[in-house]
This record gives sequence, C-alpha cells and structure tokens, in this order.
Amino acid sequence: MHVRILIAVFACLFPAYACCQVGPGPAADSTAIHRLLGQYAQAVDTVDLKLLSQIWSHSPDVSFIYPLGEEHGFDAIEQRVFQNVMGGMFSARDLKMHDVMIYVNGDSAWSEFRWDFHATMRKDGSTVTTHGVETQIYRREQGAWRIVHVHYSEDRQPAP
Repeated sequence: MHVRILIAVFACLFPAYACCQVGPGPAADSTAIHRLLGQYAQAVDTVDLKLLSQIWSHSPDVSFIYPLGEEHGFDAIEQRVFQNVMGGMFSARDLKMHDVMIYVNGDSAWSEFRWDFHATMRKDGSTVTTHGVETQIYRREQGAWRIVHVHYSEDRQPAP
C-alpha cells in the first residue's frame, strides 16, 4: 500500500516519468488523470491533433466553454479551439498548470487548477501572458479516462 502511495505521489510530481498505473483504486485514477492533464498541456503547446484525439471522448456530448464561446462535439473542439485558436492565433504556446486538485467518483472525475499561458502571436510576433482557472470533467470509457468537458476563465488581474 505504501509503495502505491509513493508511486502515485511521484507520478503527480513528475508526470513525464509516470509510466504505469499503480493499481486499482482512487490513487491510480488520480495518477491517470494527472497524466491526462500533462497530455492536455502537451496538446495545447504543440497543437498535436493525434494526441488531442486520444485524450478526448468522441461522444457527441463533449463540450468546451472558453472566453471566445462554446464548442460542442469533438470535431468543433478540435477545429475551433485547437486548430483555429491555438494553432491559428499563436505561433508558440506554453501552458503551465498549478494548484491542481483531482476528484474521483466512480467512473466520473473532475479537476480544478490554475494556469499560466505564455504565447507568441502569429500575426506580429508579440508575446502574451494570461492567467486563469479551469475545470475539466472526465469519464472512464473502456477502462481509460477521457476528457468530456472543459470550462476555463481568464483572470482579469495579474498573478501575484
């Protein structure tokens, strides 16, 4: 039991080195979702549509709410949020998450976190930094956690 907890803590602190599940139960689920968050940040940073397709549910009820609007369905999220906004507006992106909290309830889970986003505007090469808060909702599908909803808001005040 102590080994599982240590592995889960290590995986949460160093998600790039997380290579395996720690077994059944909430610690394994939290570790898997923390890894999913790392993959999400990687998909934002690289606009990797293949990775995006692997971490999101393809159920018609998925949704993404952000300051530019609402998207429903994986195809709309992929095109409008990732291709048009992340890839179209920015030539470089760096999403950093902190204060991550993960909650698991059976085959459903959610996370809350704060983020810092550093990017370079494609149109003129200027840099932009924004800060905000995000909630993600997950569903276990065929044994794997998938994102089914994202809702984020930008902070209007600079981070301390």
